[in-house]
Amino acid sequence: MQDTKAKLARLWQLVSGLFQAPPGMGRISLALLYGGVCHAIFTAAVLAMITAMFFGMSQSLGSVPWPWALAANAFLVLQFPLAHSFLLTGSGRRILERLAPAPHGKTLATTTYAIIASCQLLALFALWTPSGIVWWRAEGGLFWLIVSAYAASWLVLMKASFDAGAEVQSGALGWMSLVQKIKPVFPDMPETGLFRIIRQPIYVAFALTLWTVPVWTPDQLALALSYTAYCLLAPRLKERRFSAIYGARFKVYQSRVPYVIPRFLSFSRYHSSSGRANSGKE
Repeated sequence: MQDTKAKLARLWQLVSGLFQAPPGMGRISLALLYGGVCHAIFTAAVLAMITAMFFGMSQSLGSVPWPWALAANAFLVLQFPLAHSFLLTGSGRRILERLAPAPHGKTLATTTYAIIASCQLLALFALWTPSGIVWWRAEGGLFWLIVSAYAASWLVLMKASFDAGAEVQSGALGWMSLVQKIKPVFPDMPETGLFRIIRQPIYVAFALTLWTVPVWTPDQLALALSYTAYCLLAPRLKERRFSAIYGARFKVYQSRVPYVIPRFLSFSRYHSSSGRANSGKE
């Protein structure tokens, strides 16, 4: 609770500072433009994701003729993780800093990154060409059970994003800092909230949204398999960056908190298998 209050206080300080911004019409206008574009596309992307996966990727705006649709869909799947990961490298960050008018590129980098990521996700889920094949639809009580799990997965994703730093995850840090003419201050290494349980709760929560849908199609399965693999592998690159930034502190955290499987699940599985082994000996 104390950590949540601290995060909310930091967010409030960032937001309240907008009303005490130093003068500079050009700077403020640029920041508000970037902020408006960022949050509009971010919202559209999230709504597109929720809706498209709810229907198992069976309803979208894509209309590429088959079999060319297979290549188009494959491109849509690959473009997000490849660009998303590249832009977090040193070369990628330098490119980000050039995508906003000088001298504000570095300050706006997190907002620019969020805009690009949101555009990529919006393209993926809005432009997908459905196969037209539906394997299974949940019905009756099972439908509501799965929908509840789907909603819970999104809530967990929201909580994990908040724990990691909502201002960074949403792209707000960059444009709000520019309005106030201050250097963006990034949240500290996340170790609280869901990050107490596993090191990668955002990726795990996103993977859960892929598998808790009420409609299953070949499209959804392809998406779920490819992006689950991404959610398991991509954080390794993130952890390298954290190791370089935080050094021994991250190593200690890494040794204390499991990667993606909560320790109590590993603990239960271990005792379950031990129990079966002992029963066999008896």
